[in-house]
Parts: sequence; structure tokens; C-alpha cells
Amino acid sequence: MSSLLNESDLRHENAVVWLEDPDDLDYVRQALDKTPRRRGKPRYERDGRMIGYTELDTHAESDPDSGLHLRRVFFLLPHDRDTNPDGPYHEGAPGEAVDPATIRPRRVGDKTPRSQRGSAAIAATS
Repeated sequence: MSSLLNESDLRHENAVVWLEDPDDLDYVRQALDKTPRRRGKPRYERDGRMIGYTELDTHAESDPDSGLHLRRVFFLLPHDRDTNPDGPYHEGAPGEAVDPATIRPRRVGDKTPRSQRGSAAIAATS
């Protein structure tokens, strides 16, 4: 989904909260989830695990129909490279994957050689 996210969707972010050390990960998946609160750990309803999330400033308005806020969630699925290094993402990465080192509030993360090929592949070519 990273290619579908616009920085305008993220304009009220004021913090990224990591539940795991992102330095140990080549990539994380990012998505916009609807949550009832601006802050605090959102509910997680996917396979895999939540790696982090964003918190919103006090100016973030909820959707008038649902009362929910859009917040970014960072996650990994069971078949991702960190737990299955020889799996489908041994090289390459899912479309919504970005390098966690490039994630900042109000900024869509970037795809990098690390996120696309993995730190092991980069070390081998250095």
C-alpha cells in the first residue's frame, strides 16, 4: 500500500511508536487503518504481528460518518523475510513494504535496496 499512500493522508501524524526495534528489519509493511482513537496502540486484526503505529495530533478529525481516525500501522506477516528468509520474499518485497529507517511522521516510507533485496544481499555485494 505504500504506493497508494499520500503524504496528505499523513498530515496529522506527530509520532511513530515502534513495538519492535526497526533496525533489525529489512522492511515493514504499512497500511492505513481506521481506529477509534488518535493515540495509543490500535487494535490489530491481521495475521502476523504489529511492529509499530503512528499517533495523531489533536487537530486530526475523525470521519463524520464512522467517527474513526485513519492511522498508519506497520506490520509483518508470517511469510515475510524476517521469519522466513528463504520464503517468497528472499529477494524482493511486497508492494506495501518500505524500509523502516525511512519512516517518519507525515512522510511515506521509501523502498530502498535494503527493503527490496535484504541486508544479506547488500552485504554480499559490498
